[in-house]
Amino acid sequence: MKTIIRTGLVVIPIVIPMLAGLSGCSGVRTVTASVEHAATRILHPFTPATPTAPAPAGLDDYKARVARHVVERNPEHVYAGTLPPMLPAIVVLEITVDRDGQLADVAVQRSRNPDASRIALASVRRSAPLPAPRQLAQATGRLTFSETFLFADSERYQLRSLAEPQAGE
Repeated sequence: MKTIIRTGLVVIPIVIPMLAGLSGCSGVRTVTASVEHAATRILHPFTPATPTAPAPAGLDDYKARVARHVVERNPEHVYAGTLPPMLPAIVVLEITVDRDGQLADVAVQRSRNPDASRIALASVRRSAPLPAPRQLAQATGRLTFSETFLFADSERYQLRSLAEPQAGE
């Protein structure tokens, strides 16, 4: 039996005359199964690693990633479409994450609507952990940034990092 191994390609030809000579033996199935098992282990020696997202290019890129992450985990609170010219509430949160994206702190930086503030805070907390900021984390191992929640009605919002222009802009 001859085995040829090339990078990315494995060929295991089975010599038919040799197997034909063994046809009377009960070991043919065992040999065939062993060859198939060996070929499977050569072709798939390990499971591929899960691809990781590239590091954010800067703070704006990171904030957009976080905004998409929050939107994906809170679809019931997302307002689709053009925001009205007069917004009933605007909430600015200050968010602090560690290098791994674990939520270290989230606080209301600016708001005049307690219900909207509660929804914004709950949305961020429900989304934890957030994407890892990697090299954007300061020497302390944390990154603090602000995100603005633009409420179109009493419960639905768009995040400033992803929002389209408002009606009338």
